[in-house]
Amino acid sequence: MIDGLLFDKDGTLFDFRVSWGRWAQGFLAQIARDAAHAARLGQAIGFDPVTGTFAPDSPVIAATAADIAAALASELPGQSVVELTDRIDASAAQAPMSQAVPLLPLMSALRARGLRLGVATNDSEVPACQHLQNHGITECFDFIAGYDSGYGAKPGPGMCLAFARQLELDPARVAMVGDSRHDLEAGRAAGMRTVAVLTGIAKRDELAPHADVVLGDIGEIPDWLSSLSG
Repeated sequence: MIDGLLFDKDGTLFDFRVSWGRWAQGFLAQIARDAAHAARLGQAIGFDPVTGTFAPDSPVIAATAADIAAALASELPGQSVVELTDRIDASAAQAPMSQAVPLLPLMSALRARGLRLGVATNDSEVPACQHLQNHGITECFDFIAGYDSGYGAKPGPGMCLAFARQLELDPARVAMVGDSRHDLEAGRAAGMRTVAVLTGIAKRDELAPHADVVLGDIGEIPDWLSSLSG
C-alpha cells in the first residue's frame, strides 16, 4: 500500500529542540553585539537564547532560511536579507544535528522492504545534504530537496510531487512524514498519505486533524507499515 516515504528533516529525522536550540544560541551569540541584542534577535525569530526554547510560531520551525533572515533584518541594519540568508546557510550546515532515532539502521530496514525514500525540507539544500552526510545516511535517499531546489517550499506540494514524479510513484502510495502542519499540508495537497511525528514543536492535537496517523517518532514507522499490510 506504500511504495515511498518522503521525510521532512528537522523535527522528523532530527530532534528539533536539541538540534536547532543549540544552533540558534550559537548563531545569535555570533551575530549579536551583546546579550541584550541577542535577546532582541531571539525575539524576532521566536527564540529565547537563555532557555533555548522556541515559540510555536517561530520561523525556525518550518520556514526557510530566507524567512528567518527577513525576520532578523530589522535588528541588523546594514545587512541585506540575501547576505543574512547566506550567513544562516553557512552556519546551519555546521549545526550539530541530534538524531531522533538511530537513522542508519531504520533507513536501511525501510529500504530492505523495497521502499523508495526521500527528504523534503524547508531548509536550504546545501546544509540539508551536509546534515545527512554528517550522519552517514545520504545514500539511503533517492531524492533530497530543499526550499531552494526549484520545487518551492512547503506547504506547497512541489517537493512532494517532484519526488513522486522522479521515482515514478503514485502519490497515493507515498506517505509524507513530518512534524509540522506545513509538512502535512504539503503531503495532502500532493495527494499523499500523511504521517505526523512528535519530535518537533507541534503537539498531537495540532497535527492530528491533518494526519492519517500520529506517531511518537519515525522509529514507529515499520510497525505502522506492518499494520497496513496486516
